Amino acid sequence: MKKLVKVGISNRHVHLTKEVYKTLFSSELTKKKDLTQIGDFAANETLTLKTEKGMIENVRIIGPYRNYNQVEISKSDARKLGLNPPVRKSGDLENSETITIIGEKGEITLENVCILAERHIHLNPSDALNWQVKDGDMVSVSVKGDKSCLLNAHIKVSENGVPAFHIDTDDANAALLNNDEEVEVLL
Repeated sequence: MKKLVKVGISNRHVHLTKEVYKTLFSSELTKKKDLTQIGDFAANETLTLKTEKGMIENVRIIGPYRNYNQVEISKSDARKLGLNPPVRKSGDLENSETITIIGEKGEITLENVCILAERHIHLNPSDALNWQVKDGDMVSVSVKGDKSCLLNAHIKVSENGVPAFHIDTDDANAALLNNDEEVEVLL
């Protein structure tokens, strides 16, 4: 039986601790819209990313607050900013890039926060059991079409997980994928 999952294209975004958020904004973090993963939301508030080489404005904050700060960009963004961030799982920030973020109250430079997010498939424990996979397992994703390809992804299991294949804009563009398209997971 085929294992199909919907694509979720992830644009550049930032996860912040409440402490760092409060240094950049005078208001509370407010919800613009819910995201696919239960409890996650796109905030109304945005930031500017800044390096010596360039800036990217209107970068969305993803809530709720986290217990670590993380900036996720694409390789195209990294080139514009003059950075070379590693490809990592969320939260694996050791030896990642330093970047300055600017909010309404000023700016702060954060070390070891900027990564290219590794492709991943969100599942809840029930789905993972059904698929016979566990958190951290590597799988292949088959993309059909004019630019058919196989993409590797790791499994990310959480209680609030909703099945979704998360990729960044560069990967989506290279494979001609759109949000909510279905792809096949090869186990």
